[in-house]
Amino acid sequence: MPNPQNIQVVAETKEKFEKAEAIYFTDYKGLDVELMNRLRGEFFKNNVEYKVVKKTLTKIAGEEAGFENFENLMDGQMAIAFASDDPVVPAKILKDFIRDNKLDVLKLTGCIFEGQMFDREKVASIADLPTRDELIAKFARTLNAPMTNMANVLQASMRNVLNILKALEDKKES
Repeated sequence: MPNPQNIQVVAETKEKFEKAEAIYFTDYKGLDVELMNRLRGEFFKNNVEYKVVKKTLTKIAGEEAGFENFENLMDGQMAIAFASDDPVVPAKILKDFIRDNKLDVLKLTGCIFEGQMFDREKVASIADLPTRDELIAKFARTLNAPMTNMANVLQASMRNVLNILKALEDKKES
């Protein structure tokens, strides 16, 4: 008979699987408590949930949520990052955290990104994608560029007219 606590963990994890835009699997074996807390803090600041869940319970929850054959993404002592807002953010946080802390114990083992599964090699390319906010800013700059150029052209034309009028005025005075 299943443990009631495990049933609750499976239900919560299933819900997270269903709501998440991306799910990142990490192997944190050898990561000390201080670094784990700092990593969780980084995730919390960026609205990413980072949980340690048993592999068997994760497998059950994932299958109930409709994901199949993702066991190869789960390796070592596993923790899962659930991204509900921006699917790229957890990959960037993990990449930066590993680089900044010179870690070789924290490993990104794979992810489920918008319904597709990526192994550890392909996840590195996701970390290089721009975030949603970066894309919006780039799009806004792209839209703004023609308007800025037009304003500069109109301003330059007005400046030229004023310079000509000033030159004519100076010529009449002399």
